[in-house]
Amino acid sequence: MRRALLVILVLGSSAGAVRSQTSSPAFTRRGESPEEFTAGRGRDETFYACMACHNFKLVAQQSMSRERWNETLTFMTVRHNMPPLEGAERKLVLDYLEKSYPPRAPARQGGWQNPFAPP
Repeated sequence: MRRALLVILVLGSSAGAVRSQTSSPAFTRRGESPEEFTAGRGRDETFYACMACHNFKLVAQQSMSRERWNETLTFMTVRHNMPPLEGAERKLVLDYLEKSYPPRAPARQGGWQNPFAPP
């Protein structure tokens, strides 16, 4: 009796899993477009250079100095076979990244601070 109940439970849950997989709509990745990101000279070139390998939101979250952006472009070229950006094209991309996604201000020292406490 227990074995039969176990078989019914396993088969029932498996059928439910298959049913839910086949009845749910197919996953479609939402595409990104350059217009979703900071406007500026070089946005489209930067967007398409980066989008070849990953989404641009990853890039927009980085917030680095020009020197660090430059190192990152070199790293992506050497380590991940990104087509090299050279000359005026590299300068354009670096100008855009430096202006649009500069380093963030450092976090306040001392750990968590109550935002409602007087300064």
